[in-house]
Amino acid sequence: MKASISNSFLSLSVLSKGAELCSLQSLATAKEYIWEGDSAFWGKHSPVLFPIVGTLKNNKYNYNGVGYHLLRHGFARDNEFELIINEESRLVYALKSNDATKKQYPFDFELQIGYTLNEEVLTISYTIINKGAVDMPFSIGAHPAFALNKPFNQYSLVFGEQETLNCYPLKEDLIDNNPFIIELKDRKLDLEYSLFKKDALIFKELQSKKVTIMENDKAMLKVNFADFKSLGLWTKVGAGFICIEPWLGYSDGTEASGNLEEKESIQFVKAKGSYECQFTIELIN
Repeated sequence: MKASISNSFLSLSVLSKGAELCSLQSLATAKEYIWEGDSAFWGKHSPVLFPIVGTLKNNKYNYNGVGYHLLRHGFARDNEFELIINEESRLVYALKSNDATKKQYPFDFELQIGYTLNEEVLTISYTIINKGAVDMPFSIGAHPAFALNKPFNQYSLVFGEQETLNCYPLKEDLIDNNPFIIELKDRKLDLEYSLFKKDALIFKELQSKKVTIMENDKAMLKVNFADFKSLGLWTKVGAGFICIEPWLGYSDGTEASGNLEEKESIQFVKAKGSYECQFTIELIN
């Protein structure tokens, strides 16, 4: 099932499976900003990553002495969400824990994903509700793929701050804690497929809290992610998209203990409490 909303500037559509954004268009130009999901390269558009981001060592973790199996990026993206708010410029979806989720993640939770339009800005919000009596460990991340209609090397990313980026490579899908340096020139990273030959670029921490996609040095779209500590960048070689991924969490390191509470970058939501975070996508042209 798909739901759509619009205002005077934008229209968007969201799939109930994974509460996944599948379209974001400018009404003035009819330009589509979200990757089409061509399965020849990558068959998704903008999945949510929950209750983990990235990959666990051996796809397993321990909690309270019990072992669990959980695949890369968790299960939320593959589950049907319920549309609980459908307003003129706002959609909110919810996924509640059930017997199937508890076999992989033994917690009573509700994950709400909201989409709100305000002029040319889309706000995507996450609310993690802990219905249990103990603090709940989790990670959450966004994975929006932005459509690039021109050749890939005609695009660049401008970061909010001039900084030296520590980039953590992946080794068999796990974080290799021997980062390499990416030097920005005037806050800019020119996009080349060669950057992604070994998978994603992962930044555990960075000063910048916004990244702008430039098309031939003209600003196209800005992602603001003040609530998120980490960032991933990714594409498939030859594909016409770039993913800008605000994260609270990332893959296990190669030396990870496997205990969920000890996982690097893990977050906690208090018993009977909730945790909220959001990021925005602003269309510029």
